[in-house]
Amino acid sequence: MDCNPNITVNAGGEPVLQSTNISVGTESVNIGLGFRVIKPMGKFIVELTDVIPAAAATTLPVTLTLNGTTRALTLPNSVPVTVAALTGVNVFEVYNNRYKGYLMLMSRTTA
Repeated sequence: MDCNPNITVNAGGEPVLQSTNISVGTESVNIGLGFRVIKPMGKFIVELTDVIPAAAATTLPVTLTLNGTTRALTLPNSVPVTVAALTGVNVFEVYNNRYKGYLMLMSRTTA
């Protein structure tokens, strides 16, 4: 059986994206990731270079901005991830599906 040459999800490893800024708004907390070419489907790792400000309400949903596009970060059951879920976290893994328009939190590591 030959390998399928068209499977390229995360070929070459998972990209690590460092946060460029974290902004707290009245509707959400946004983690900026700058500009990076990534595959439309696959996983990537987010490394927070700053902490989410302690003044941020723990009930606020978290969004990620990558390449100028902001999308909600959700759990696998489509529930929005809140600040409470990322308190004390410095690295987390995200599954990205640009075709279906979602970013899903897969795992997280506390400092």
